[in-house]
Amino acid sequence: VQLQASGGGLVQAGGSLRLSCAASETLIGVNYWGWYRQAPGKQRDRVAIVSDGGTTMYSDSAKGRFTISRDNAKNTLYLQMNNLEPEDTAVYYCTARLWTATNVWGQGTLVTVSS
Repeated sequence: VQLQASGGGLVQAGGSLRLSCAASETLIGVNYWGWYRQAPGKQRDRVAIVSDGGTTMYSDSAKGRFTISRDNAKNTLYLQMNNLEPEDTAVYYCTARLWTATNVWGQGTLVTVSS
């Protein structure tokens, strides 16, 4: 199974972007789907996750600005990002966390927010 992330780009502060992550096929045994990000010189941090049952969790920086969702019919995960800030600049990765405690990762999509 491959995850293909897209939707990144250059946006001004205060703008919006929607990231997408399409799975090449239906994944079995998923605990949760998530978006992580990694800024230059920093570790990869979790942004938001959605469980297979639909429960969502957000990092403090994402709360109130980002919305994670999943379209099961399309095997696609989304991250709607509003009111973007320069601090949101990073490579964003989608992932599927399996019940076997392993992750399937997408290739990353770059988000750059200019001030």
